[in-house]
Amino acid sequence: MKLASQYNRVNLFVSLIVLLLTGVIYYIAIHFILTEKLDRDLRIEENEINAYVKTYHKLPLPADFHDQKVAYRLVKKEDTSGRSFSNCVYLNEKENENEPGRSLLTYIKVNGQDFEVTIIKSRVEAEGLVKLIFLITLVIIAFLLLILFLINRFLLSSLWRPFYNILDQIKTFNLTGKNEINAEFTKIDEFRELNQAVSSMSQRVKEDYKELKSFTDNASHEMMTPLAVINSKLDTLLQTEGFSDKQGELIEDIYLAVGRLSRLSHSLLLLAKIENNLIKNEEPIDLKEMLNQKARQFMELLQSSGISIQLNLQEKEVSMSKYLADMLLNNLLSNAIRHNLKSGHIDVELRPDQLVFSNTSPATALDESRTFERFNKNASSEGMGLGLAISRQICNLYGFKLSYKYENEKHSFIIVF
Repeated sequence: MKLASQYNRVNLFVSLIVLLLTGVIYYIAIHFILTEKLDRDLRIEENEINAYVKTYHKLPLPADFHDQKVAYRLVKKEDTSGRSFSNCVYLNEKENENEPGRSLLTYIKVNGQDFEVTIIKSRVEAEGLVKLIFLITLVIIAFLLLILFLINRFLLSSLWRPFYNILDQIKTFNLTGKNEINAEFTKIDEFRELNQAVSSMSQRVKEDYKELKSFTDNASHEMMTPLAVINSKLDTLLQTEGFSDKQGELIEDIYLAVGRLSRLSHSLLLLAKIENNLIKNEEPIDLKEMLNQKARQFMELLQSSGISIQLNLQEKEVSMSKYLADMLLNNLLSNAIRHNLKSGHIDVELRPDQLVFSNTSPATALDESRTFERFNKNASSEGMGLGLAISRQICNLYGFKLSYKYENEKHSFIIVF
């Protein structure tokens, strides 16, 4: 979920809760104030009745007005002190309907007799006023929420535009490209600092990349030259006579070590080029045809090792460098041969969604967490431990997924397109 969406959701939710709580408190406060006003009017009416009794020594006539009702009832009660307020429902005889009211129940003594006095005032107007205020409050809450939503939707989108602009440029940033990160002007300090940091970082990364590329190219060139000289001198030396068997073995060891060092240098340089996407020239590759070619190329090696191979190939075309496609298939097929049994078996299955190399092997399941690490190999292996690492990098470059599994005593390397 995007930050702006999360912020809007939380902001609107909190605002709604706060406004609703405020509205409820406001409703209770207004209701309390109007109830107090009714109670005050009831007390005034009670005082008027008491004043009338003191003056005329009799009760005033019962009243039944539009919004007020006064009734008396003779009672025989020992405790006639005190009074009580309560909400009630009374019959409005003029309207001939029940209405909500506020009543005051009190007692008064007239000529030695106790009377219960009930004074009722209508709450219709008060309730209507409360409902009107509450309705207005709800409308204001809805209006405020709408304003908040619009502000968050459009104002925040405008405020966050510099951030998304720099984010899009970071996503499309390419070390090998000539595009620069151009920060959009903004008045927000945090975004200005972000723009400056990203621009500075991109410049440093490009400079470091240029230095690393220059070092890799120079190191590769400088390494290959003396290696070529050593190989040439060894070839010349081997053509001379007068070596003992011991000297011949030593020269052969040197020759093999130099060849190994040459292959290692070439593999490391290739890895660097793949990781930095320096190998281009993508073209449509017919994997079915290329796998058939590889099977024919490796046939002599397979026959000398007594290994049988079964191809189950469907049509599949990918867009990639032919050089890297050739290297990927070479690595996986040679790996299946090198780590196979005498008279073992290899299955190659190509489907539109994946390519699987399966081979028998004397070894048990490999450590999946380290299978594709550089220089990871068995003690008995004559390789350099870079073949699978290079294969993984090639797959990553083109968005393929290379994985390993061990099942039914077979090692399987699976490329998912």
